[in-house]
Amino acid sequence: MNRPPDIRIAQLYRYPVKGLSPERVPSAELETSGYFPGDRLYAIENGPSGFNEVAPRHLPKIVYLMLMRNEALARLDTRFDDASRTLTIAHADRSPVSCDLGSREGRDALAAFLKAFLPHELRGEPRVLEAPPGYRFTDSRTGFVSFINLASVRAIEDFVGSAVDPLRFRGNVFLDGLEPWAELGLVGRIIAAPGGARLKISARTQRCAATNVDPQTGIRDLAIPRALGERLGHTDCGIYAEVIAGGTLREGDALALDG
Repeated sequence: MNRPPDIRIAQLYRYPVKGLSPERVPSAELETSGYFPGDRLYAIENGPSGFNEVAPRHLPKIVYLMLMRNEALARLDTRFDDASRTLTIAHADRSPVSCDLGSREGRDALAAFLKAFLPHELRGEPRVLEAPPGYRFTDSRTGFVSFINLASVRAIEDFVGSAVDPLRFRGNVFLDGLEPWAELGLVGRIIAAPGGARLKISARTQRCAATNVDPQTGIRDLAIPRALGERLGHTDCGIYAEVIAGGTLREGDALALDG
């Protein structure tokens, strides 16, 4: 009899503003049919996109500032405070800036900062968008919670002959205990956490050129999708999941596979 894998949560991350810094969290309270908490709450529109806050619909990520095309964003160190809804931005060449994203004035201040920071990468006036209830600025319509298998990241290091920071993949839940690429075969399976959360794996994650950008330096120094295509015949690394029962995820949790 095959022994089931010992899957554990190594790290948890959220990305409050699309394209800006990851934030590590020790735990996350998931709601049924909800998104990863505090994740992709805001996005910066790169010129008019037609996004409608009253009747939101998923738009391609190219309408927003994002790492795939705007790698300089990785040079900003940002932190979001939930209670005050304040985003603090630090950069080596600038004084720290704080923006209250709960107010129009604060969102305008962030837009002005980015207009000055990326003057040649804008297609029009930048505008900070806030996700209405039940919506997030994820890359995928099914991107409620994203999982990354750290063993697959280590396999990519062998492909490219270089260290690969797992944060290049901007996942929410980083897993230890699976064989490389085993996550790709989990579509349709259910992952259960000891805190009651149950998530159904909905899709494999196709990787884009954002993974070529070093999240620490903002330098585009690797060709990960190309390496995946050459070695595996596809560009998938990671999986998306839907929350079918709310509960808690904690770093260090052992996860079980059902179904």
